Amino acid sequence: MATEKPTLYALSTCSHCKSTKKLLTECNVEYDYIQVDDLEGEERKAILADIKALNPRCSFPTIKINETVIVGYKEKEIKAALGIKNES
Repeated sequence: MATEKPTLYALSTCSHCKSTKKLLTECNVEYDYIQVDDLEGEERKAILADIKALNPRCSFPTIKINETVIVGYKEKEIKAALGIKNES
């Protein structure tokens, strides 16, 4: 199970970001949400540098769950990293 709060780096216009946010909410996961396109100046530069360190392509969504970084909406990978069993 996740020990630190996951961080979701997202864009407001990204459908995959919205799907990821919805998945985390539906799974009752508390997470930090950073909507990158709302940031400006030094704050934006700092967050983009953080994202590039995790995901050199700087694509969205980028999700950090403990030491695991998942790029894109990958439901099974996200659930696995959170320790949530898939219902089949």
